Amino acid sequence: MDVPWQGITTDWTSMNSSRGHYADILVMVSYLLLVLGVGLWPPSHCPFASAQDEYLQALLSNSRGTVEEFFLAGRNLAWWLIGASLFASDVGPTHFVGLAGTGAASGIAVVAFEWNSPFMLCLLGWIFSPIYIKAGVVTTPEYLRKRFGGYRIHFLLAVLYLFLCFFHKISVEICTGAMFMKMIWGLDVYLATAVLLTITGIYMITGGFIAVVYTNALHAVFTLLGSLVLTGYAFKEVGGYQGLQHSYLNAKPSIVQEGNWTAKPQCYLPRPDSFHIFRHPVTGDLPWPGVILGIPILSLYYWCTDQVFVQRCLAGRSMSHVKGGCVFCGYLKLLPMFSIVMPGMISRVLYTDKVACITPSECRKHCGTLTTCSLIAYPLLIVELLPRGVRGLMLSAMWASLMSTLSSVFNSASTLFTMDIYTGIRPMATERELMVTGRFFVIILLAVTITWIPIIQTIHSERLFEYIQAVRSYLVPPISATFVLAIFCKRVTEQGAFWGLAGGFLIGFIRMVSEFAYGRSTCLANSKCPRFICGIHYLYFSIFLFILTVVIVLGISLVTDPIPDKHLHRLCWSLRNSQEERVDLDAAMQGKRIALRTQPELLRESRACFWKALDIICGLEPIPGSRLIPEKVTMEKMKEHGATSEETVHCNKLESPFWRKVIDISALLLLLVTVLCHILYH
Repeated sequence: MDVPWQGITTDWTSMNSSRGHYADILVMVSYLLLVLGVGLWPPSHCPFASAQDEYLQALLSNSRGTVEEFFLAGRNLAWWLIGASLFASDVGPTHFVGLAGTGAASGIAVVAFEWNSPFMLCLLGWIFSPIYIKAGVVTTPEYLRKRFGGYRIHFLLAVLYLFLCFFHKISVEICTGAMFMKMIWGLDVYLATAVLLTITGIYMITGGFIAVVYTNALHAVFTLLGSLVLTGYAFKEVGGYQGLQHSYLNAKPSIVQEGNWTAKPQCYLPRPDSFHIFRHPVTGDLPWPGVILGIPILSLYYWCTDQVFVQRCLAGRSMSHVKGGCVFCGYLKLLPMFSIVMPGMISRVLYTDKVACITPSECRKHCGTLTTCSLIAYPLLIVELLPRGVRGLMLSAMWASLMSTLSSVFNSASTLFTMDIYTGIRPMATERELMVTGRFFVIILLAVTITWIPIIQTIHSERLFEYIQAVRSYLVPPISATFVLAIFCKRVTEQGAFWGLAGGFLIGFIRMVSEFAYGRSTCLANSKCPRFICGIHYLYFSIFLFILTVVIVLGISLVTDPIPDKHLHRLCWSLRNSQEERVDLDAAMQGKRIALRTQPELLRESRACFWKALDIICGLEPIPGSRLIPEKVTMEKMKEHGATSEETVHCNKLESPFWRKVIDISALLLLLVTVLCHILYH
């Protein structure tokens, strides 16, 4: 089976005879050292950001060994850290390869996925995050357990999230990152990826979530800087935006025949609607009803229920910082249209016969595939346009995007396993045991991922991106439907939510397996998949699956006993501002866990120096007193200084009236700009 980088060594070596220039190497090595430094020694932080609270700095300076610190950074993140980390966690190598490649193949319509993000980020900041924070959860599956009671929904969703983390996000990011390194540098993929994963693992295990967030902020700066620099070079080469508009529609390959076979015109000619987002509802590659209704369903899962992104909002210093971070990320998500998609289109204009090849022999020569080389659009720009030194900056940006995405996924996967699965296996696990488990799970993930690299390299690039679309479209609509109903409809019961999720997963899984078994139609061969299964566009299927899940959930819920309001205070929208005390559906078990975890551990009198040093590095060193309950100690200290009870809850999540107005206006401007962008490129 062909792999994305086979068959291209000769071509790319001739293009890039200066591969590995010392200036590029110096830039990249300096960047890796900077990342390692920031990851191991992130800036000190105070949960209350007040100069007079020095006692809190001393109190919490060594509290990386608690759930609050390791998984949520002490709920202390400022808005710019939240926004930068959200952006960096989203933009990985797959983002660059996928968006630029799709832009090269069919124009700007793919940006609809990016420009839907500001709307979903506002939902995350104004609707979903307040509910999650008031619920006092660490993970999104934990919210469903509090909302519905029982453990089966909690466990089902946690297992599915872990499946998506490894077989979807990690595998795809590693594959595309390896493709970049092989194409541009000729590096040994296994060695280079292992080095990056090792560096990422070191600061993740020692520093926890706060190290991940600070390095993500650094990665975001390099990713933005590198992509904007490349965009400048690309537009200069093509003659500006007017040059792109004029040249793209004429960018067709010179070779369209091979033997007795001639490619169909629709397979190699640029689409007439290349500069439009909303396309024909039947013949369009992204039909406009799917863009309006289907993409929001996928984005709702991605931004509002995925642990990777929700975790950053749960760690916010206050609701003002959470909303500000979402708005900041929303503005950044407007940029990929101009920094990734259009450069991909420019790559087709400049290197038409390579990027837009259609005959099997030409495509095999340039990128190792049989039907298209659009996936090399972005790497080709880096190789051909950027001078020495600047190329190192761009490659550092690619490494940054890979490291930020993987560190975010690894940390979130560790959180899910520790808080959702391990606590189900060992309900009475102590705080220290959970911290050790979280770190150990990261080590296991790193080891499995490094072992998985040779297998990932055998994945065919075209099938890889079919896999991305299939997983997102066929498995996540039931999750979106369940969370929407859980928040907005208090009549939904555990039985309805569970069977709605299970039924939706089953139907989506059948569609996904059928499509993979039969394969999609290509310019070389038509698929034998029955039309009633594979003939429905994946965005239309997402809408259908979402509606079907809603019907199942509501139907079963209406014939089962409702959940009393005493269990739902601040867990659903209609009761979000309730001041009544909530009786958790799993209150008895939670009480036992808290009673055990708040007991100070006995200090060990004799421990080897190596283990003592390791504990200090990882923040697990035993400290006399209530080391395991820093929140309680902090609240007592603040009460001694005259603080009210409301000021001691989760780093003061209340908003000041002034900043609330500022952020609301900023969010409104963001939505208006996003709508205007859609109108401009409709």
